[in-house]
Amino acid sequence: MNITILNGKTMKKLIFIITCTLSTITNAWVIDGVGEYKFEKVAVNVFVMHGPLDEPRSQNLGFMNNPGLIVGDSGVTVIDPGSTYGVGKNVIYEIEKITDKPILAVFNTHVHGDHWLGNQAITEKYPNAIIYAHPEMISQAKSGEGDVWVGIMESMTDGISKGTVAVYPTKEAYHLQDINVGSEKFIIHSPTEKSHTNTDIMVEHFNSKTLFLGDNDTVDRLARFAGTSDMHSNIEVLRYAIDLKLNYYVPGHGQSGNAANSVYPFLDYLSSVREEVIKGYEEDLSDYEIKPTAIKILSKYHHWSGFEEQIGLHINKMLMEVESLDF
Repeated sequence: MNITILNGKTMKKLIFIITCTLSTITNAWVIDGVGEYKFEKVAVNVFVMHGPLDEPRSQNLGFMNNPGLIVGDSGVTVIDPGSTYGVGKNVIYEIEKITDKPILAVFNTHVHGDHWLGNQAITEKYPNAIIYAHPEMISQAKSGEGDVWVGIMESMTDGISKGTVAVYPTKEAYHLQDINVGSEKFIIHSPTEKSHTNTDIMVEHFNSKTLFLGDNDTVDRLARFAGTSDMHSNIEVLRYAIDLKLNYYVPGHGQSGNAANSVYPFLDYLSSVREEVIKGYEEDLSDYEIKPTAIKILSKYHHWSGFEEQIGLHINKMLMEVESLDF
């Protein structure tokens, strides 16, 4: 009997091929050991694939965000098609289970590649699709951030994402701009210079009163606040989103729903962190001295993915902002 021993790279490719095959013969994209993912209807002609909440890794094939789908009369629009070429292809497979209409447009909510490197798969099959994004996102992506994220994804997935290349957005999107894609109207919201990043747009689907917030909003997961972020502005953006009084809200990560279920939890988290940091600042405490009390106050968030890794960093970031504002 002949036994063939597969090396690591071959095995990873085989796992990926099997996963893609399962996607086409079942009712959902199956990621072995992680879950089943398909587009769920959240409003008329509006669907969301709610991705895993973990960091990108080989087990989840790098998939972790919430791709959105809007089906119009003549074609479809995609919001954030995912983190790699392979993820983007699976997103397309799942779209084709809902409609055979072509992809006409894509919106990328910000520069972090876990949301937009799936552009590659979209443009491969639909080369005429228009990809919209914040002008600063386009600039940063083309200036090296896109390649950085290609490297990040390849490293974090142990090479499974190899072959992914950065395909950049093609058209700038501005605050309060109306964009029509066939029968569907979209309104861009970018009310502050910074929030999760300085490249954020939120995309309102006017027809269904649905808002895609990108990583300005997360549920059951705590995102990073990196160098271009602003936690105070993120609070302002979430209040702005709630004041739009829309029917449905789609976070960058986590479950979609109404404002009470899908926006207020993260707003309450950020507001609580700020409140505890201001108290500590007034008592001349350091971030590590503020942290124990803040952790107790934030007990209902302990189960959120990334809480242990991010809470200390969030307190430090908020304290720096409070110090600069001199409350």
